[in-house]
Amino acid sequence: MNDVSDENTSLTMYDPPHPGGAIRDAIEASGWTVTKAFTRMGICRQSLSRLLNGHSGISPTLALTLERLGWSNARFWMRLQTNWELAQARKRER
Repeated sequence: MNDVSDENTSLTMYDPPHPGGAIRDAIEASGWTVTKAFTRMGICRQSLSRLLNGHSGISPTLALTLERLGWSNARFWMRLQTNWELAQARKRER
């Protein structure tokens, strides 16, 4: 098998978690309340709730905000989101 086939095979078996879980972990590690988190992130409570519960994703703007908060870098957050979306698309194709 070539590298591309190996990569596609391993990605098919990969089921990454929604990135909202990583944000939930970052909030908890910071010792923040939900109120402090959505205020510091510059989003409304409903938007944060949707994100934490896997009903919305991380936009490039939010990824930059998370980076400014010191929670990794924007590329990390966008990679989490992209990996999750790709896995969802693969599931729908099956």
